[in-house]
Amino acid sequence: MAILAECPVCHRKQSIRKKNCACGTDLDAEKRNKKVRYHIVYRIDGKQKWESVGTFKDLNGYSIEDAKKAHSKRTVQKAENRIMDIKPEFKTTFQKLTGWYLELEKVKALASYQTIKTYLKKFNNEFGNKIVGEIKLADLENLQEKRKREGLKPKSIDDEINYTKTMIIKAFDNDLVGGDVLKAFRKVRPLLKCHANARARVLSVDEYETILNHSEGYLKDILIMGYWTGMREGEIINLTWDKVDLKSRLIRLISEDTKEGKAKNIPISKDVYSMLTQDNRHIRDTEEDNHIFLYYGEPMKHFYNSLKTACKKAVVIYGQKEKDGFIFHDVRHTFVTDMRKAGVDKSVRMSITGHAIKDMDDRYNKIDEQDKHQAIRKLEDFRANVRQNVRQTPFEKVETL
Repeated sequence: MAILAECPVCHRKQSIRKKNCACGTDLDAEKRNKKVRYHIVYRIDGKQKWESVGTFKDLNGYSIEDAKKAHSKRTVQKAENRIMDIKPEFKTTFQKLTGWYLELEKVKALASYQTIKTYLKKFNNEFGNKIVGEIKLADLENLQEKRKREGLKPKSIDDEINYTKTMIIKAFDNDLVGGDVLKAFRKVRPLLKCHANARARVLSVDEYETILNHSEGYLKDILIMGYWTGMREGEIINLTWDKVDLKSRLIRLISEDTKEGKAKNIPISKDVYSMLTQDNRHIRDTEEDNHIFLYYGEPMKHFYNSLKTACKKAVVIYGQKEKDGFIFHDVRHTFVTDMRKAGVDKSVRMSITGHAIKDMDDRYNKIDEQDKHQAIRKLEDFRANVRQNVRQTPFEKVETL
């Protein structure tokens, strides 16, 4: 454990015995002028930790005497094994940690920000006043059981813990919590087995066209976008014109726009291009709002009611809880399924949709814009052939997907 002095010019931290910094600054003179800030450094749980003396209550960070007091305090605490008095996770609650996390600019920029807030609020209703360092694996397992008794689905229960775990990982990376807290979240077992809730619903060509024909203008545009890009609902309704490259026929999403947190370029099909350029909509003044899909001039929040109404008119069962019920996310399943049937390589499909690539061969198989444009042309040809076959056999039930 040691006290270090910070040079006010180059901010190099060095022994308090040094009279001059390597940058040439006269440290003794700067100390007399109260311009040198002091820190203490020590190891805890095998990890080196830095603390500015100014963060200690009632201590002046520019006073060598106060630096010695801080050093003495931590020395005694370590000698008496009073680790709880040192670790930051034993000084803050989950509510305070949540406040810090939700104010991070990178977190605020996420498309899932509102969802994150919702799940963290639920978690804080149970543990908001609890000291972070006191959380145990048993507490999280008890939360799982309580949520099950409340009738929540396994995915909802897992999401609550997973969103909180993401916050804990970020806090750990910023030295706000220690490994014991992170270990508790990493050891809790998810209730939902991998891909256990994967939906298998896909739209036939007839279903898609029938729903499309019974949809209002703005919903029709959203369906076209989803059907021909495989984009998620949030990616679509939050899409802005600056992300659309009509010249290259690509939609360019940055990491903050996607659920998986990775940038991706999505090829624009003929139908999407026609929709985006109809009535020169892409040339309109976008100073007031840059969103592509608007509802009465305002950014859209959701379109569930409109989609439900369109499905009812099209005689297509709607709803996640209904047997064979359709929801908008199934349009993404349809896109991936049709891409596969059209003969598009798996690595290209995954690059377009943003799915994680685990296979080593695919990981090092670089996908370029030409690959993606070829993929969308294959999809267009495949769907055109399916549509033609359906039209030629009107009295026969055809399995299109």
